[in-house]
Parts: sequence; C-alpha cells; structure tokens
Amino acid sequence: MHFAFTDEQLALGATVRDVLRAHCPPGALRTERRPAWDRLAELGFFGLLLPPELDGLGLGLTDVLPAVEETGRACLPGPVVETAVAAAFLTPFLAPEAARLASGGVCVGVLLPGEAYMADADLADVLVVARTGEGVRVLARHEARLTAVPGVDPCRPLFDVAFEASGRADPGADRVALAARAVAVATAAQLIGVARELLAVSVSYAAVRRQFGAAIGSFQAVRHRLADVAVAVEFAAPLVHRAALSVDRDAPTAGRDAGAAKAAAGEAATLAARVALQTHGAIGYTEELDLRFWLARAWSLSAAHGTAAAHREHVRACLGTRDLRRYP
Repeated sequence: MHFAFTDEQLALGATVRDVLRAHCPPGALRTERRPAWDRLAELGFFGLLLPPELDGLGLGLTDVLPAVEETGRACLPGPVVETAVAAAFLTPFLAPEAARLASGGVCVGVLLPGEAYMADADLADVLVVARTGEGVRVLARHEARLTAVPGVDPCRPLFDVAFEASGRADPGADRVALAARAVAVATAAQLIGVARELLAVSVSYAAVRRQFGAAIGSFQAVRHRLADVAVAVEFAAPLVHRAALSVDRDAPTAGRDAGAAKAAAGEAATLAARVALQTHGAIGYTEELDLRFWLARAWSLSAAHGTAAAHREHVRACLGTRDLRRYP
C-alpha cells in the first residue's frame, strides 16, 4: 500500500510554508498576535476542510497535514487548529457564522470536553464551549467573561471562560467527539513541525558553535542526542498520518489512532525542546534568542488537547479490549 503524500498535498504544504516564511518571521512573534492570517485567508487555508456549499474545498484531514505541519514549523500564533480544523467539524453549531469561515472572516475558539482553559480566546469572534455533560454552547466573545491564566507560551495565552448558562445546550456528542479527534491529530501535526524546526536549528547551531577547538556537532554526545530526536520525529510522523486517515474514514480505531499520534508527537517535540536547550546551553533561555518561542510551543501543545500520559492511557485501554486492528 502506498502511503506517500500526493504531489498536490505536498504542494499545498510548500505554498503555506512560503507564505509563512515571508509573513510570519520570528520577529513577528514579538509584535503581532496573528501574523500572516490575512495571507492564509487569501490562500483559502481556513476553508480547506469546509464543504463546497460553505465555499470550502472539501478536503480531508490527510490532505491538509503538510500545511498544518508548516504552521507548527513557523510557530504561527492564534487559534489556527480551532479555526481551520475544529470549526469545519462543528459547522452545525456555527450557523450563520459558518458562511464566513472560508474567507477568514471569523476566528473561532474551542473548549473541548476535559479541557480547563481556552487558548487565544481573546482573538476569537465565536467561542464554542463543549464541557463534559453540558452539551455545546456557542457564544459571541462579548457574551463570555474571559480571565487570563498563567501559561508557558507567550504566543498562546490561556483564558478561563465563564458565561451565563441560559437556554438549552445542543448535545452533539458524536460531532464533538469527531472534532476532538481531528483537533488532536492536527495538533500532533503542528508538534511534528515544531520538532522538525527545533532539530534543524539545533543541528545548525551545533555546526558553528565551537568548544575545545572543534564544532560541538563533532562530539558524539551531541550527535547522539540529535539523532535521538530525528528518530523520534520520524517514528511519530507516520502515526500522525495514520490517525488522519482514520479520522477521514471515521474508522472504529480513530480514537485509538488519534491518541497514539498525539502522544508520540508530543513526546518527540518535548525531546526536541530538551535537546535544543542542551545544545544551545544557557543562551537557549534568553529573551533575545528566538528559540524560546519554539520551546514554549512544544511544551504548550504537548499539554494541549490531552497530555501524552492521558493519550497513552487511552491507547492502553483500547489494546486491553483486544482492539488490535491495524488499518482503518
């Protein structure tokens, strides 16, 4: 079976990469909350998963993985996955705002079951709150009380969301479960992008930083640690691709596969962050070095939408029921 991405899927990823390199440089992370969003909207990025009746392209999650990975590689701020991925699975709850999703005219914040805080809620025009046992509620931003809470990622601030619980909430459990799986897979793809960027930066630094008269990249201890990261990323990426295929086909194993992908990608990214710090030394902690943005993104996304430990426990439970199917 051929699992490689098609030329069209890779071309979409390359186009997004070019846009982000031009309009979301590291310097923009210090001054802007949503750099390159207008350019991505012009490209149709936020309508990739939307059906044609909503002016979208009707693509599957597998089709957009290379593009989503590039948003992680660029450390793109803002509720990217929530607006480009989660909203496409939650369109029944977003009418009439859904008509403006493809054009980038609506920014969506999402709080899924089991999550305490919403990321980038202050940027969202519409908030979708799906707490456990409370159904789905859709609010305009001004209808909610947002309280900032401490977070590790300065480009991904967290907020407690409170509101007056009036009226009837839509149950929508199946739709929310599907959206949660898609969000976990898309976040895993972003983590792969973050890990790849951290590895590339670390390798480049190791080639020029000299100690004892030699580049530190020539030392076995450094080379082995960088190799460990490369192996972790290359093992995690196929799990993400497999999980996207399972979600697209609504396979019985979709929950298990999404959990495996998020756990592996999160662990690969946190390993990449740790090795990047070890390679750079004390300078890696400084405000002046752009590395800190990718370190924070690796840590924050690893904890977002379920930690590696939580997802591993879910996978273990699935295997305990003898759910050993290999393919969607």
